Amino acid sequence: MEQAKVYYSDLRCRPGKNLLNKLEKLIRTAGIGEIDFDRKLVAIKMHFGEPGNLAFLRPNYAKTVADVVKSLGGVPFLTDCNTLYPGRRKNALEHLDAAYENGFSPLSTGCQIIIGDGLRGNDDVEVPVAGAEHITTAKIGKAIMEADVIISLSHFKGHEQTGFGGAIKNLGMGCGSRRGKMEQHAEGKPVVEQSSCVGCGKCFAQCAHDAISYGEDRKASIDLNKCVGCGRCIAVCNVDAIHAGNDCAMEELCCRMAEYTKAVVDGRPQFHISLVIDVSPYCDCHEENDLPIVPDVGMFASFDPVALDQACADACLRQPPIPGSLLDEQMHADGFCDHHDHFINSMPNTDWKVCLAHCEKIGVGTRSYELIEVK
Repeated sequence: MEQAKVYYSDLRCRPGKNLLNKLEKLIRTAGIGEIDFDRKLVAIKMHFGEPGNLAFLRPNYAKTVADVVKSLGGVPFLTDCNTLYPGRRKNALEHLDAAYENGFSPLSTGCQIIIGDGLRGNDDVEVPVAGAEHITTAKIGKAIMEADVIISLSHFKGHEQTGFGGAIKNLGMGCGSRRGKMEQHAEGKPVVEQSSCVGCGKCFAQCAHDAISYGEDRKASIDLNKCVGCGRCIAVCNVDAIHAGNDCAMEELCCRMAEYTKAVVDGRPQFHISLVIDVSPYCDCHEENDLPIVPDVGMFASFDPVALDQACADACLRQPPIPGSLLDEQMHADGFCDHHDHFINSMPNTDWKVCLAHCEKIGVGTRSYELIEVK
């Protein structure tokens, strides 16, 4: 497969030009106008942010993309699918409330907002995935699959299970319905290390499926028959007492996410945009955002989501760690093992390369790219 083209713009703004101007120039230069948008329904897949987390992409960026699509004759809508965990986006009504609270509305973005998998997260379609090795069909939000064109607008940041979240996670995990997300997490059901558990109750409060209970000793245990493997309990445990019960869980998750991405993009026009800003070590699904692990880098765009993720990761790896961040803290911890990778150093049990390698293997895209700077 030949090199993909990835276009990049830095974040410097001089008088008379702002970041939204630069974003528009970036995506037009990257070739978004080559897509036939005439009267096409265009899904702009993004994350509206969990209320309390301030690292999500501002609605201004979404409006810029939507306005470009409309100028090319398309009919855009913003979309995301419901979550597994008990936050503010587990059904369409709460999801829309969260989006509005974070500033997303038809007035602020210039287009409608549609929750892709419906009211309760079960409005999906099963999409066969050619060449898949881990799933048979992907369960994708129906509204997303009914769109004529798919555009991903991603906030590139770290992630506690996949190393980082970029275009592939936005598309693969993000477009999965609730049962689709369950399927992707199926091998990642966690277990509690009883000797480390302090009985704080944080994991219990995060579990949407009544899978966590406490014994007389106030130690948590997980009912694997009820657990869906969403991983929220792992993320909230301050004493690292909860971990994936399957050593291959992270690898399996990454591969399934790659296959879900193929289901979303295969056979239809696609375009992808990622902003490498506020690179928190955790997903925007958290109700808080930690100090970024590296400085802001810039904006990237490509027709190839795999090349885009690779370029964004490479750009982050060239940055210095931010003092006081989780990455910096990990690098100064006793017994630190340097993986020479900011994302793995932040989350040592992850390996983001697995996902991109599998994407390349099954034909989602290529990790080989030419980086073209847009001034």
